Amino acid sequence: MPDSIERPSLIQTYTRSFNPLKNYNLRIYLGGQAISLLGTWMQATAQSWVVWELTQSESSLGIVVMLNSLPLFLLAPWAGGIADRFNRRMILLVTQTIAMLLAFTLAFLVQTHLVQIWHIYLLAFILGVISALDFPAQQAYIGDLSGMSQVRQAVTLNIMGLQVARMIGPALAGFLLKAVGSAAAFWINGTSFMFVLLSIFMVKSHQQAIHKRSSGRGQFREALDYVRSQPRMVDLLIFASLVTFFGLSIMNILPAIADHVLHGDSQTFGLLFGSSGAGALISTLILLPLSQSAKRIGQIVGGAAIWMGTFYLLLSRSTWLPLSMASIFLVSLGAPLVLTTGLGVMQLLAPGDMRARIISLFTMLTFGLQPLSSLFIGYTAEFFGAQTIIMINSICLITGAALMLIFRNGLRQWELKPLVEPILSSSEMMKDKG
Repeated sequence: MPDSIERPSLIQTYTRSFNPLKNYNLRIYLGGQAISLLGTWMQATAQSWVVWELTQSESSLGIVVMLNSLPLFLLAPWAGGIADRFNRRMILLVTQTIAMLLAFTLAFLVQTHLVQIWHIYLLAFILGVISALDFPAQQAYIGDLSGMSQVRQAVTLNIMGLQVARMIGPALAGFLLKAVGSAAAFWINGTSFMFVLLSIFMVKSHQQAIHKRSSGRGQFREALDYVRSQPRMVDLLIFASLVTFFGLSIMNILPAIADHVLHGDSQTFGLLFGSSGAGALISTLILLPLSQSAKRIGQIVGGAAIWMGTFYLLLSRSTWLPLSMASIFLVSLGAPLVLTTGLGVMQLLAPGDMRARIISLFTMLTFGLQPLSSLFIGYTAEFFGAQTIIMINSICLITGAALMLIFRNGLRQWELKPLVEPILSSSEMMKDKG
């Protein structure tokens, strides 16, 4: 029977990925998000360079990322439950407002030359707390706006905006760092939050009600138990964790690569970061939409992880800026295929009233690993050198992904079944299972 169903062409698959933009509410929200994300990436780039100027220490770069991402791990048991139980729109209004105030605070400290490394540590941790509450609410809110039949495409569109910002933001920040100083990037980021706040005020969403007796850790444990019963969800989490720990952590030491290996300056750093954004943008604009028509999800995710490790290995041997930029560009083609596919498919496989908690679990076991990976790569890079640790990480990433494809039963043959609406609640699913 499946053979009798006409499969859409690549062009049809690609254009279908943009169908959620016909939804007015989603279109307005994603537009505000895209502007805000541009400022976010400008701040991330400028902040890394300010830390490097203050300390000349790879470990300090790792500590900042660790403090920023540690709350994602610590607060995950509560953040998803909060986003499922309470009004997600109000949560986003509060979190985005606080993030805006933090950006303006850092801008003032840098502008007045009062900034010290402990200021950045403290603000990074506070922003991490806000992000831990914001991320599951934001991702589930996209589903509220788009409807579950288009949630995977909507998540991809949101990542497209992120990757555009990731490509333009670091390059623009590198120019500003050289031309007018780093404070401008923080002022721009603070201002950009006004657009996403305006978009939230303008849209209307439909959030599924949740009726749960348990709260906090109890609800999180329920989501954890559900995921453990789904082998393919576990596979997606493992791949995303491998890419986060051994792959994305390498981006934390790009200032050291720009300075010590390539003997460049802040503009060199901006070019490296921009190359990463360009690769991720191409992947999100072209490869991700096309991958949604592919049958074998496990092969796509595993192949993308091995691809990343291969070109990180090339980066570890490069001392020439164009080759380093090309390596980072090629690495970044693979990352969205692992992380965005994982995030979108996890939402599709989740019960309707458990989406935010499962997103929170995904965040905890992937991005929540960044505290460990950031400290690991920061301190080991100081002892062994940035190039050596990149080589070690790349080998670990290739090996881990290959072992998954070889030994995880059914992974290579896994096909994502078509979505059938409506999405059942967790209680209904458990009843049907029984």
